[in-house]
Amino acid sequence: MRIEIEHNLSLSLSPGSGQLLLHLLLTPGSGPTQTVESWSVEAQGIGNAGRFTDAYGNGVHLVNQGRIEGDVTVAARGVVVTRDTHGVLGRPEGEPVVALYKRVTPLTPPPAELLAGFEAGGNRLDMLHRLMALVGEPRSAAQQTQMQADGGQSQSQSQGEDPATAENLAHRFIGAARSLDIPARFVAGYLVGDDEHEGGLHAWAEAFDDRLGWIGFDPVLQLCATERHVRLAVGLNGAAAVSLRTVPVGEISQSAVVTGT
Repeated sequence: MRIEIEHNLSLSLSPGSGQLLLHLLLTPGSGPTQTVESWSVEAQGIGNAGRFTDAYGNGVHLVNQGRIEGDVTVAARGVVVTRDTHGVLGRPEGEPVVALYKRVTPLTPPPAELLAGFEAGGNRLDMLHRLMALVGEPRSAAQQTQMQADGGQSQSQSQGEDPATAENLAHRFIGAARSLDIPARFVAGYLVGDDEHEGGLHAWAEAFDDRLGWIGFDPVLQLCATERHVRLAVGLNGAAAVSLRTVPVGEISQSAVVTGT
């Protein structure tokens, strides 16, 4: 599928803010499930940005801005061509050791109430599918408002499946998988909508299978990741895959328009 994406972010700072540092995770990478055909990130100072790959394999821009007046805007846009691999990402080169993703974090605690009575064992792929179905059942708990936060910085999002729901379900799936000794990680990205789900910003999880490697599981859609999913960034949890962090911190709003053909 050929997917066009336009992702806009706006940052509001307190009056009198001076130097500003932006940490951007806004560059999707090519891999087994997608090829980036074209991509650009627009922000004041982006031409002099520092660029590197973080510990999770994400492409990062570090941007310095001075003399800040009014809101700060960032725009990422481009075209990504995706392939339907039935959710299988495999074992991309250059990634951290898989055991890293067994680590429990404050956003991915073991959901004991969820796993009560869950039958572990047997084929891991079948077990992960059962786990995804189980995570998708208690929607009332998963839909509790949860703002994405890191060091006091929050981001509100619009357009796409309710981010609070998507992030919560991904975190619950990850916490449950790790409690079963299965490596799992958070994926931030984009989704092409359909008749049932609005497209835009989205989040899901990936779990590791010894035979197939990494596999994407979307508890909101109750499907393995498809050609409608575009991977943007990964991490131990949602706080590690935030699109924009700033120093000093400010209020961030973002939205994305995602269309596929």
